Amino acid sequence: MTMPKQKFKAGAIAATVWGNETLKEGEVVTYSTVSLDRSYKDKKTGEWKQTNSLRVSDIPRATLVLNKAYEYLVLNG
Repeated sequence: MTMPKQKFKAGAIAATVWGNETLKEGEVVTYSTVSLDRSYKDKKTGEWKQTNSLRVSDIPRATLVLNKAYEYLVLNG
């Protein structure tokens, strides 16, 4: 299982930085990806769930956590 390198949260919005590896021309190449999620509580079951759909009011927080993820990637190579 791949573990996240870093996670940035603002309320229900989270950006997670992942470390990945692939083979390219016989050599292992590492690269990073970022996932963006919004947590919400299902009213019927009471369970916490995640979605990648955002409401208009989520966009400022999404911008903030994505900027933090970008900053982390630039400063940590």
